[in-house]
Amino acid sequence: MGLLVIGDVVTDVVALHGEPNLAGLAAGTDTAADIVLRPGGSGANTASWAARLGADARILTRVGSDTSEWHGAELRRSGVRPHLRIDHERPTAVVIAMVDVTGERSMLTNRGAGGHLGTDDWDEELLDGVAHLHLSGYTLFAEPGLRLSRLALAEAARRGVTASVDPASTGFLRAFGPERFVRETLTARLVIPNLDEALLLTGEASAERAAEKLSLLYGTAAVKLGSMGALMAREGRLVASVPGLPVEVVDSTGAGDAFAAGLITALLTGAGDEAALDAGRRAGAEAVTVIGGRPRILQSDLGANQLYPLNTN
Repeated sequence: MGLLVIGDVVTDVVALHGEPNLAGLAAGTDTAADIVLRPGGSGANTASWAARLGADARILTRVGSDTSEWHGAELRRSGVRPHLRIDHERPTAVVIAMVDVTGERSMLTNRGAGGHLGTDDWDEELLDGVAHLHLSGYTLFAEPGLRLSRLALAEAARRGVTASVDPASTGFLRAFGPERFVRETLTARLVIPNLDEALLLTGEASAERAAEKLSLLYGTAAVKLGSMGALMAREGRLVASVPGLPVEVVDSTGAGDAFAAGLITALLTGAGDEAALDAGRRAGAEAVTVIGGRPRILQSDLGANQLYPLNTN
């Protein structure tokens, strides 16, 4: 039951500061923070969590030659089969994530090589042995990725491979156009937005109405509600919901990616709707207890590739 993710690999620079929000940061001077480097990226995070949960996970992505070896090693160490396309002209994407005392994050993003993932990187053989294609919404927000998304979704449909899409970012989604996003991704029969994305895509005022409306378009919609849990609708009708799990939030980076992985992996193994939502919320709850967007790896597993010199030239 292979899972192919098309999406981004990112170098995450995570800064945990003690202020309640960005407004608390002092301008023109220093603010103390714990700063770490982590492998990230919405697509890579989802693939890594899916592998952790037992899926045969692969990813198609584009990285810079500056950190390609490190990112490839980290993906393989997570159990993912990486199909890395190396960009010798651009660095790997970098995100600076500023995480406040509540675990909420604000991000500065340089998409780098990831913004140039396109049809030249595609090979139909990538779908060999794949039962499901998952598309990170970030892929659509640059023209090369949009063309790749069309091609991959069409080929998946031709082969009878199911597909899902995660809208990924309200900022990019608003700039791209919510109605346009829906038009471009309707062949994916499962959409996995968070609450803000669901409301933006539908113009509705509640999670329930947004889920119902999205499910009339896509067939199935699973809406992530963060600490409040998640709900699912099929063909215009709510079919399942789960409450949130009480956990101590350290860093919310990657929680939605983990949820998508848990949900998809459970559905691929034949789980019912509520069980699949439960698998998603459990993965998401685990994700917020660690720094960065990937599953925790035991210290004994860490090798020489844990850190590397950051190069954004």
